[in-house]
Amino acid sequence: MADKPLIGNAQLKLLERLCNACAVSGDEGEVRQIVLEEIKGHADEVKVDALGNVLATRAGSGKDRLRVMISAHMDEVGFMLVAEDGEGLYRFETVGSIDVRQLVGKRVWVGKEHTPGVIGARPIHLTTADDRKRAIPLDTLRIDVGPAGKANLGDRAVFATKLRRSGPSLMAKSLDNRFGVATLIELLKNAPPNIDLLAAFTVQEEIGLRGAKVAAHALAPHLAIAADSTPANDLPTWDGEENTAYNTKLGFGPAIYVADGATLSDPRLVRHFIETAEAENIPYQVRQPGGGGTDAGSIHKERGGIPSLSVSVPHRYSHTALSLARLDDWKNYAALLHAALGRLTPKVLAEER
Repeated sequence: MADKPLIGNAQLKLLERLCNACAVSGDEGEVRQIVLEEIKGHADEVKVDALGNVLATRAGSGKDRLRVMISAHMDEVGFMLVAEDGEGLYRFETVGSIDVRQLVGKRVWVGKEHTPGVIGARPIHLTTADDRKRAIPLDTLRIDVGPAGKANLGDRAVFATKLRRSGPSLMAKSLDNRFGVATLIELLKNAPPNIDLLAAFTVQEEIGLRGAKVAAHALAPHLAIAADSTPANDLPTWDGEENTAYNTKLGFGPAIYVADGATLSDPRLVRHFIETAEAENIPYQVRQPGGGGTDAGSIHKERGGIPSLSVSVPHRYSHTALSLARLDDWKNYAALLHAALGRLTPKVLAEER
């Protein structure tokens, strides 16, 4: 068995680099460059495909090895500049699912030079009572970089929020899904020898799981795991009663999916991960079925069908300027993925579904 991937200072620094990089869907180059630097010398083959996915393979040893694809998407939600109003003011569209109601006043970085800007709207002094009852339409907002700010139409913009640690918590703009990217890098560096690890650092997940579809077709795995981060609906209810509608909770370990809006997880893989967690005394939780989706949503429909499962780190405030997660959940997530991969054999897929 390979060494377990430990989440320590080096991995936190890697996560910080990944989270502070700007990689809106379709413009993932900054994260891709970090990935290529980190995995150099740790894979038998590395390629960047036509869409921009990084596909890295590391062969194991022994007979009857499963080809296991682990997918972690590199992109994040953000914005694209679509029209210029002059004096550094730009109209923009959202890229990925973002709630427009919480955009006003948020700082952003624009383009490859990370030009600082702000999402502006009329101040409250200049609005009417009727205005304040309505959600602000996207087409009335502007990204303002000032007359000297460098920006071009088509540039992407992201929330200008750097990663920080606060006690047991991590806060950043793009924990979804830099948790998965950082973990997959560590898995490649410490790959279990019983499998052939097919690492897919994918693009354009936030706008339709596009990169994973191409990657799964090219890699042709026996099974696939989507390594992601999932929104936690674990805040108190408005009336102070117990929240019984949660899907995941911070501090309860990695979330194993039974179903989401795009995938019914392969029950054999669900059982395998739960059995592994219990055998290894790794805290875990079952993500309650509901909406959303991961790369597994496109992977499982490729070729003749690919048995797939999603495993995620829970976080709060998804697709906003700042998400919050627990460091221990990430540590247990990395431990569970490594342990489950190390226990994989063809017998798992030979079981009845």
